[in-house]
Amino acid sequence: MSSSREGTPDPTFLKKSEETMNKNDTSADLTKQESKDTEENEKILNPEDLIDMNTFEQLLDMDDEDDHEFSYSIVLNYFEQADTTFQDMDKALEKKDLLELSRLGHFLKGSSAAIGLKRVKATCEKIQNVGNRQDEEGTAEIDEQEALKRITPLLPQVKTEYSEAEEYLKNFYEVQDAR
Repeated sequence: MSSSREGTPDPTFLKKSEETMNKNDTSADLTKQESKDTEENEKILNPEDLIDMNTFEQLLDMDDEDDHEFSYSIVLNYFEQADTTFQDMDKALEKKDLLELSRLGHFLKGSSAAIGLKRVKATCEKIQNVGNRQDEEGTAEIDEQEALKRITPLLPQVKTEYSEAEEYLKNFYEVQDAR
């Protein structure tokens, strides 16, 4: 992706950062390291799969020309919000409170969409729908037991997707600070 604005996210920069880190690795067991690298690359995927770059660029456009302080503060606020929401989701799942899970899924879906975290947003939408006793797409009704069965694996999935996006965003802002 190309852009004339300095500081625009480069979807390949995370992969380049990993490659640089891997070159500096002096591990004696290269086979083990190669396996680890493959797993990390599979986990990270393509950053454009994680982040809607158009939305994220709109957020960056609100920054001053010389720094990313404004967008970074919004992203940090989102991280805090997400952590609290995940804790609340865990509590709601323990109580089998599907309506609360739906509400929390809806809340985090909106916050995630605002900064462009499209995988997190999509999974939160599924949590919202299943919490309302509908299938993941929201097109068919399901009973409470089926909803609990479907929503349980969605929580670790959304946390993983969030962690991947969080890692990308933190690395992005670290690189920008270094410039």
